[in-house]
Order: sequence, then structure tokens, then C-alpha cells
Amino acid sequence: MKNLKLAARTTDARTLIPVGDITLGRDFVVMAGPCSVESEAQTLAAARAVKAAGADLLRGGAFKPRTSPYAFQGLGLEGLKILARAREATGLPIVTEVLDPRDVSWVAEFADILQIGTRNMQNFALLKEVGKASRPVLLKRGMYSTLEEWLNCAEYILSEGNPNVILCERGIRTFETYTRNTLDLSAVPAIKELTHLPIVVDPTHSTGRLSLIGPMSLAAVAAGADGLLIEVHPNPAEALCDADQALTPEMFRDLMARLRSLRAYLEPSTRPDGSPGRGIEETP
Repeated sequence: MKNLKLAARTTDARTLIPVGDITLGRDFVVMAGPCSVESEAQTLAAARAVKAAGADLLRGGAFKPRTSPYAFQGLGLEGLKILARAREATGLPIVTEVLDPRDVSWVAEFADILQIGTRNMQNFALLKEVGKASRPVLLKRGMYSTLEEWLNCAEYILSEGNPNVILCERGIRTFETYTRNTLDLSAVPAIKELTHLPIVVDPTHSTGRLSLIGPMSLAAVAAGADGLLIEVHPNPAEALCDADQALTPEMFRDLMARLRSLRAYLEPSTRPDGSPGRGIEETP
């Protein structure tokens, strides 16, 4: 990976990205919320629910790239305004997707983190534009992309002057059809060998199945991920996007409790019984 002049790991130092009261790369961060912003009531309900369960950031799409041109495409500017009101009500920073280079500057006025989706991972004009922005960038792995291709896209952002890139493993396309995609958890330790950038895992889009989101979230923690990106909807049956893979607030609350227990066991000196724990990256 000779072209990775900025993304390559050359020392033990890791990139730390402060967002609100948390620091990505140091703190374990959970970003949760609905796939898309549908209304103010729905978004505020989701924001309050994930905040109460312990989430650190609110995720929600104001612009939605959909497979069909007839599917719900998001509320656009009104969706961003709703997200801003949800941030004001809960204190949760916002992560939302930007689709077009022409929209970066004004979306950045509302968002705390700019998300680049899997379909835009190699949209180089968009990567250059978010590289000039003052907001951290959440770069999702392309569904057909190798680690090297993914990191080269991060290099585009870094080379434009934005050092705050967060990588997101969200599953890749394989011949398997039971899951929506195939979650490549080996990417987590591999990325930590290759780069200093933080990496989070999206167990929602990678599996597409409610029954697998919990186990894959726990597995991501065990693999050493710096955080999770999880879809939560106050009433999934009425969701306009990804209804079959959104957790209810109750399901999310239960998952957060399990995540806390696992992290308490894995992190040094934080087991529930007070006995020394084992670090995530340490072996028995």
C-alpha cells in the first residue's frame, strides 16, 4: 500500500477525533437512530430513546440513496432542520449522509459528522469536497471494495487537509444470500494494523436481519471496533426505509446493556466483580 502517505500506520499513535463530549478512537462510541428522517415526531422520539439507552450520537438520513428511484429519498433540507432540532433537544451530535459535492458546505452547517455511503466510497469528487470541510467524515466501505481500495479513498480525504476520517465496515457483497451483505469482522483488526484511523462497525446494513444485529454488535466489540452504527426506529413497522432491520427502542436498550457488560469484561480492571479484566487487543 505504497500510495498511503497519510493513512498508513507508521507508529503506535492513533487518530483521536473529538465530537461533542466523546472522542472517537479513544472512547467506544455508539451512533444510533432511524435509517431516514421521516418526521419531527419520529426523529425526536428516536433521539430521546437512543439517548436514554446510552447512545453517543444520533444517526439519521436526510438524503437517502435508494436502489429504486420511486423509493423514499428523504426530506432533504427539512430533514436536516429536524435533525438539528433533535440535537438541541437531546444534546446528541448528528451524523448524516451527504450525496453530492455541491451539498457538502451547507450540509456541514447542520451535521457534526458527514457520512459517505457505500455507493459513494469511490465518488472522488465528493471525497475531495468533504476533505476540504471542517467536519469529521464517516467513510463506509464500498460493498465490493478491498481494504486497500477503501484506504485509498480515505487518503483522498486526508490529502485535502481533513485529518478526521472514521472508517465504517458495513459488509461486502459475496455469494451468500441469507444476509443482506457479509460482515467482514476481520477488517477490524486488519485495519488497525494498516492505519491509525478509527474504525466502527455497522451490524444493521451488513446483516439486514434483526436476529443477527445483537450477536454481530457483540462480536464487533470483541474484535476491537471503536464503535457501532445501529438503526433504531420508534415504530419499525411504519418505517419508510429498512423497516425489517431496525431495532425498537426496547431492543436497543437491551443490546446496550449487553454491550456494557461485554466491554466491562474485556477492558482492564473493569469487570463487574472488580477483578482485573482483559484488554480487547490482548490475548488470554
